[in-house]
Amino acid sequence: LLQPHTASVAVGQQNQQRHLRQTTETSYGSVQYGSLTVHDSDDENDSSRHSNSKTASFRPGEAESIKRALADLYRWAKLLENYSILNYTGFIKIIKRHDKNFPSQKDKFRNIFTAIPPTYKFSNPIDAEKLCERMEFIYAQWFCKGNRREAAVQILPKKGDGLDMDWSQLRLGFRLGMCTILVLWVCWDCVWGLVAQGQSTIGGRAAFPVFRACGGLLLWHWCWAISVYIWSRYRVNYIYLFDFDPRLVETPVTIFSHCVDESLVFLICMLLYYKAGVKDIPQLLPPGAYPFMLIIYSIKTLVVPWKTRGKLWKGIFQVISSPINSPTFFNIYIGDVFTSMVKVFQDICWSLCFVLSGDFSLAEITEGSLRNWQVSFWYKNVLIPIVCLLPLWFRFCQCLRRYMDTGSRWPHLANAFKYALSQTVTLFGAFHPLYMLTTHSQETTNLFQGFWLLLFVSSSLYSFFWDIYMDWGLGRPKYGFLGPRLMYPSKYHYYGVMSADFFLRFMWVLTLVPPQSGARFELPNYMAAVQMSVELFRRMLWGSFRLEQEHRANTEGYRRVDFVPLHFTTGHDNKYKNLEEVQGRRVLTEVLLVVMIVVFISVTSAITAVKSAKQYQHDP
Repeated sequence: LLQPHTASVAVGQQNQQRHLRQTTETSYGSVQYGSLTVHDSDDENDSSRHSNSKTASFRPGEAESIKRALADLYRWAKLLENYSILNYTGFIKIIKRHDKNFPSQKDKFRNIFTAIPPTYKFSNPIDAEKLCERMEFIYAQWFCKGNRREAAVQILPKKGDGLDMDWSQLRLGFRLGMCTILVLWVCWDCVWGLVAQGQSTIGGRAAFPVFRACGGLLLWHWCWAISVYIWSRYRVNYIYLFDFDPRLVETPVTIFSHCVDESLVFLICMLLYYKAGVKDIPQLLPPGAYPFMLIIYSIKTLVVPWKTRGKLWKGIFQVISSPINSPTFFNIYIGDVFTSMVKVFQDICWSLCFVLSGDFSLAEITEGSLRNWQVSFWYKNVLIPIVCLLPLWFRFCQCLRRYMDTGSRWPHLANAFKYALSQTVTLFGAFHPLYMLTTHSQETTNLFQGFWLLLFVSSSLYSFFWDIYMDWGLGRPKYGFLGPRLMYPSKYHYYGVMSADFFLRFMWVLTLVPPQSGARFELPNYMAAVQMSVELFRRMLWGSFRLEQEHRANTEGYRRVDFVPLHFTTGHDNKYKNLEEVQGRRVLTEVLLVVMIVVFISVTSAITAVKSAKQYQHDP
């Protein structure tokens, strides 16, 4: 009735048994695979064997590998056992339905089941049961000091049954709630300062570019977490396309957890910086110390843990040296992201100069107290224009290198022309801001304004066309201006993103214009953060559909084969924790600690307020 994947299951069992047999015979000669026997015992025998057994010693990394092998084999055996029972039950129910609908042919198929021997694998999966018991015994002897019951609990984690709480989800929700309160607090201070004083209290502060730079990096981390979630949800195999090591890839929940932790530090530093500036907290540190601590923390998150960050920095190095190294699809993705982070890179340069000049140690940071490095020639006319041009130059070189590697003019030279056109817009903004109010004659000014406007519109429309038709594989009239074999559920998602990309592409070109260029449309300091955030959001949308297109079709020949397997997550996360290390205690301890701190601050504030009120009443 039901055809199981018997061959694949058998091959998997044989491979697991061969690996397990080789391991036991080579490394642990004292415990032979063939000599293992299973004893049905009660609690006393279990406890006696628990006291007399010794846990095997393993080299680093071997224990987790063997645990995964045992757990996978145990899981396959359980699935095979359940499959056999399900089929047997299904046949019985089918025969009952047949006897009920056809009374004249009742008991026609009863002899089939009476003729089946009790040891027949179809009706009695005894081999699968024995294999499960053997795996439990081996696991208990090696990792649980002979305790079979503890081994049975660890070898097949029970998740999703309502009995095992996912403490990581609780911790994520708890910290996300803290972030929400801090965001409301910071926003309230900004809005109240704008209403009461007529200017933004945080956005108008001198060290705000530091928070804008670190906030841009943090925002892209959030965008990466959302992208990974989308790709995993709709089975876009980003691990295969980016050539990641599956053992080092973090789950979306883990990435979201890191983003929440980084957001907490970011918001706390921003709030302390604001409070120190208005002298609402004791002046233990100068106000610039809080942006400095945020810079140190941001550098730490970019490097640690190196096991997962190393792939990123290797890709960044290959992007910088793109004329020398042949770019991979991951390097191309990094280069495209860099073109959307021009504002972030400008603020990073400002932050480095802010630290190296020693301005962060000033007692009070205002626009007038900063040294004149930000208006100097080397910063305004050399460093910032170079930062604006470098991401476009990297992508331009990558396109030329792809042309050299493949020999195909299309699409690589056409793509290179797109970035060359964007560089022209940037050069006009950096060295020839003739589109601003000048002392030139009206006729000359209108001529240059028209020429720059033509470049601006041409670059935006060209980039929009390339996004839709080449990068996303959409815009085909025969498919309703979409594409074949779409992987996302609703076609309205595609139409909505295509419409948003048309407007956001014009804003992207504006991010290439250096700050303080004197342009009429130059945004205020605090509005530049909004412009930067919108562009990063657009890049996240672009990446979601770009990887879908690369999964569906090998458009630019990054792979030798066109087929890409669907992305599936395993039934477990390949992390088997010892039950003695209860993570829930850490989460509850953190929750109780935060609650105690909040209660202590609240009680102290209330007592101080009461004493102040009494003292005010007694004073004449």
